[in-house]
Amino acid sequence: MFVIFLYSVNLFTRIAMTRQLLIPQNCYLHIIDPQERLMSQIHGAEQVVETIKIMVHCAKIIGIPIVANTQYKEGLGPYVPELEELMEGVVRPDKTEFNALANPETKALVSALPASIHTGILVGVETHICIYQTAMGMLDRGITPWVVADGVSSRKEKNSSLGLARLQAMGAAVGPAEMIIYELLARAGTPEFKAVLPHIV
Repeated sequence: MFVIFLYSVNLFTRIAMTRQLLIPQNCYLHIIDPQERLMSQIHGAEQVVETIKIMVHCAKIIGIPIVANTQYKEGLGPYVPELEELMEGVVRPDKTEFNALANPETKALVSALPASIHTGILVGVETHICIYQTAMGMLDRGITPWVVADGVSSRKEKNSSLGLARLQAMGAAVGPAEMIIYELLARAGTPEFKAVLPHIV
């Protein structure tokens, strides 16, 4: 009974968090595996890469921490060039785990983030595998996953769509990049808004 009570409290807390407008101090961006050999097989890869670029630029401008991963880099290669050039200063543990937070180095990086952070913004591939399992890892740690729908995909479009549906059913927030960017900016006219605007229009 006590376990059920704790689960209910945690679930209520996560639902409440998803109903609040986000602020930068509560978020981090997590990039999952947009590597050359994998992205060449991904449905809508160009859109995914472009969205990840926008999210990286915005995170840097707004001041959101970035955590990133590669999956078996020896086999799948580095990030695609358009993203590789944006990764200076970003620690990217290589993993074999599909749940990035099951990787000890990645888990340590996330654990070291400011205590105010309760939302992980997810981009990368594949929706139904590493994005899904990493989102579940976030939920286990009390972090709400916010999946950028146009910044994730899979090799098959159907698998990505089903993955997004499953993520929503499990308590993840799902929406387009512009939705979360404007939510984080909150208002027009600020220096951050003016700096981000060229990347989204």
